[in-house]
Amino acid sequence: MSSNRRVYKVYRKKRKRKRLVSFILVPILMMALAGTGYAAFLYNKAENVFGKTYHSIGKSSKRDTAVNPEKDNISLLFIGIDDSEKRHLKGNTRSDALMLATFNTKKKTIKLVSIPRDSYVHIPANNTYTKITHAHAIGGTKATVDTVEELMHVPVDYYVKMNFNAFMDVVDALNGIKVDVPYEMYEQDSKDHKNAIHLQKGMQTLNGEEALAFVRTRHKDSDIYRGKRQQQAIEAIAHKATSVGAVSKYTKVIEAIGDNMSTNLTFSEMKSFVDYVLSSKGLQVQSLSLKGSDEYINRIYYYKLDDTSLNEIRTELQSHLELTPSEKAKFDSENDTAQADQQ
Repeated sequence: MSSNRRVYKVYRKKRKRKRLVSFILVPILMMALAGTGYAAFLYNKAENVFGKTYHSIGKSSKRDTAVNPEKDNISLLFIGIDDSEKRHLKGNTRSDALMLATFNTKKKTIKLVSIPRDSYVHIPANNTYTKITHAHAIGGTKATVDTVEELMHVPVDYYVKMNFNAFMDVVDALNGIKVDVPYEMYEQDSKDHKNAIHLQKGMQTLNGEEALAFVRTRHKDSDIYRGKRQQQAIEAIAHKATSVGAVSKYTKVIEAIGDNMSTNLTFSEMKSFVDYVLSSKGLQVQSLSLKGSDEYINRIYYYKLDDTSLNEIRTELQSHLELTPSEKAKFDSENDTAQADQQ
C-alpha cells in the first residue's frame, strides 16, 4: 500500500467548522411542478425555467444502453455545493452534500443513501485518495459523478446540483417544512452570523434559515447524523410539495429554483417521475445509511467507510436498479483493478 493511503490512528482533534453548507432539491418536487394539471401559464413557466437549467455530462459509461426514466430504473445524484450567487453554479467548489437515489419503475419505490462529505475515497479524475467532497473541486460535476459510480458500484444516470440559496428559498416558498429536531441547537445563519438560529428539540415547522441550520449542524453528533437530517428534510420537502394545496405555491417554488440549479434532466424527463408521487401506495422513499469510523491519515480527518456496510448497500442498490450481468461486471473489473492498486 502506498504511503499516502496508509491510515494512521492519531489523537483526535476538533474538526474545523465548515463555512457554508448547501443542499439539494429532489426531482420529486420538479415532477410535481411539471406533471400535474394546473394552469397552462404555470406549466409554461416551469418549462422555461427548467429548460435553462439543463447541462449534459454525457451518458454513464457503466450502462449498456441509454436509459429512459419513463420506462427504465434509473439513478440520480443530488449534489449540494458550497457556491456563491456570483459563480452561478459554474465554479468548481467542494460539494457539501451528496445523496444518491435509485428509482424502480415497476415498484415505484425510491432508495436514498447519503454519502458523508469526509468519506475517504478514490477520485478517478486525478487518481488520488481523499475526501469525496474534493471531487467537485477537482473536476466539477463529471468528476463527482465518476467518483460516486466507482464508490457505489452503480451507474449514475442523472444529477441535480443546487446551492444552499435554493434550498432556503424553496422551503420558504412552501411556507416551511415539518421536521423532528433531535436536540436544542444554536447554529449560524446563511450570512455566517454565529448562533443566529436557535431551535428547540421536537417536531416543528422550520422556515428556510431554520431548515438550513437543521441540516448543516454537527456540533453534537457527526456527518452521519447530519446526513440523516438531510434525508429527513428532503422527504419533508417532497411531501409538502406534493400535498393538497401546494399547487398555489408552485410559482414561488419555480422562481426559487431559478439560477440555483443545474441538471442533465430535460423537462420531459422530469415529468416522467410523476408516477412515483401518484402511486396508489403514495410516495415510497427508503433511506439507507453508510456505516464507518473516524480515521486520520497524515493527521487529516477522514470518515473511513465500513466495507461490509458499503458492500451491502452496493448490492441493495444494484438489485433495486435491476442491473444486467454485463453492467455489474463493469464494476467487478473496476474493483479488481483498485485492489491490485492497493497492494
